[in-house]
Amino acid sequence: MNKTAFQLQDAVRELIGRGVAHATSDDEFYELSRAIFQFQFEQNRIYRAYCERLGQTPANIEHWKQIPAVPTSAFKDFALTCFPVEEAEAGFHTSGTTVDRAGKHYLRTTGLYDAAIRPNFAASLLPDGARLRMMVLTPSPAEAPHSSLSHMMGVVIREFGADGSGFFVERGVLSVKRLVAELRAAVEPVFLLGTAFAFVHLFEHCNLRLEMPEGSRAMETGGFKGRSREMSKPELYAQFEKFLGIPASQIVNEYGMTELSTQFYDETLRAGKQTDHKSVPPWARVLVIDPNTGREAAMNERGLIRVFDLANLWSTMCLQTEDLGVSHGESFEILGRATGTEVRGCSLNAESLRMA
Repeated sequence: MNKTAFQLQDAVRELIGRGVAHATSDDEFYELSRAIFQFQFEQNRIYRAYCERLGQTPANIEHWKQIPAVPTSAFKDFALTCFPVEEAEAGFHTSGTTVDRAGKHYLRTTGLYDAAIRPNFAASLLPDGARLRMMVLTPSPAEAPHSSLSHMMGVVIREFGADGSGFFVERGVLSVKRLVAELRAAVEPVFLLGTAFAFVHLFEHCNLRLEMPEGSRAMETGGFKGRSREMSKPELYAQFEKFLGIPASQIVNEYGMTELSTQFYDETLRAGKQTDHKSVPPWARVLVIDPNTGREAAMNERGLIRVFDLANLWSTMCLQTEDLGVSHGESFEILGRATGTEVRGCSLNAESLRMA
């Protein structure tokens, strides 16, 4: 790492360290995002070629919203890094159909990634300051070193988990019998965390109702966005109450992706009632983009989610997702998936940059 990278990393870490309650003004966010954009423009060859093709460079932007967004699909074609890939401390892979076509996000260090997890998770999942036994329905980081979700779960267990916390997926298989047995024996509140698919699998094999102690809660990471092949979000939450006695007001959906370093959570536990609105921490911004114009959609109008994540220092700070959503001002809502939909003027592929 060069001196500039160290300085930027320290600046982002300081911003994250203030916590989620300390809002950043647009001016403050712009100053730091512009410095990161300059760094990434200089150090990320592919990104620089892309920005130059768009005619958007550090010399001519005047607002953070003008920083070029990279489509998440580009991580399947390029190693989008600001450092030599062989120096990566971690390499997270998306769940593609083949290893070769999986998107890959390389981190020079996991310092900012881990720092971004802690205050956001605590504020959204543990607003009461509880320290609970965590039962995680994913593989451990040791078993799945290229899974960003497993890495995240390892961090939250280490930072916030009570004694007895652990993972319940081994060699790719959910340990249903062991999990159910430990849930039946629970006398203190528990915290269940996992993918929607894992919870569906659990409920399919539950043949009895378990009443979890008061204060128990759950975090699910999707697997549906609007509706999945298994069941809708309301149906899934009804299963939590039916089989575990955990109401929707104690369940939080997490929105994250391999290509980002920051996660976003429903405001349910903070609001004291079930809501699909997700809060945005001070070191990030979320826009909803009209794919037909490439411009920001009006409030409460559907569009594609675009994320600005300052913790993504070592790759690209601004990502264009394929997820549909609406902005509610200080929060946003995920509506579903729009696979194959591309924002006008937002294309980064091997063919267009073959000479980069």
